[in-house]
Parts: sequence; structure tokens; C-alpha cells
Amino acid sequence: MENEENEVKEVSVLETGDNNGIKISDDVVAVISGVAVSEVPGVAGMAGGFAGGISEVLSGKKNLSKGIKVEVGEKETKIDVNIIVEYGTRIPDIAFEIQNRVKKAVETMTGLTVLEVNVHVQGVSTDKTVETGEEPKE
Repeated sequence: MENEENEVKEVSVLETGDNNGIKISDDVVAVISGVAVSEVPGVAGMAGGFAGGISEVLSGKKNLSKGIKVEVGEKETKIDVNIIVEYGTRIPDIAFEIQNRVKKAVETMTGLTVLEVNVHVQGVSTDKTVETGEEPKE
């Protein structure tokens, strides 16, 4: 009987604890955000730093957290996204869609509250080869 009481106490502690003592890494939130951003139409790419581009080339792997800065607290997070948009797309619409998708993905997968999703447009891609599949005529 005494063991049963101890077990009930342990279970109740686990059920009432926030995130059950789980610490979610900044990198995990950054990758979740990167995948969500990459699914938004009108985003040509992520704007990362020089070091991120070099490591991507050397490793041969796509860096899903490129261009994303994350600050994770105990129950909340703030996310900064640096993007390059495709020419001709409406930037406010893309930014709004990124904010919604990132917030939903991070909150659903991690249980953290997203306080901010700041979208920074670092450039505009005018590359016509992506859209038409042909080299631009000069």
C-alpha cells in the first residue's frame, strides 16, 4: 500500500510539471522554423552568414537552420528569420505567412509559446532560371 502512494505522488508531479523538465535546444527550434519557412511560396532562400555558407558547402548538407536566430527561454521563444524573396511577390503577405507558419509549427511541436517571429528581408532574387528553367537572354 505504501508503494502505491509513492507511485501516485510521482505521477502527479510529472503531470503538473511544465514541459516535464524538458529543455528544448535552440537548434531544434531553428530547424523547425527553417522547414516551416521553406514551405512558404515566394521565399527564394534563406540569408545566412558567411560561416553558414562555407559549412554548408564543405559538409554537402543543406543547413535547415540557416538564416534563423532563436532565443529559447523556459516556456517561450523569440525567433528572427532572414530571408530572400522572389522578385514580384508581395513582401507583407510573405512575412505574414512566415509568421503564422513558424508560430504554429514551433508551438505545436515543442509546446513553447512563441512571443515574436521577426522577418527580415535581406534581398530580392531576380533569378529567372528558377522560374523558366532557361538561361536569361542578354
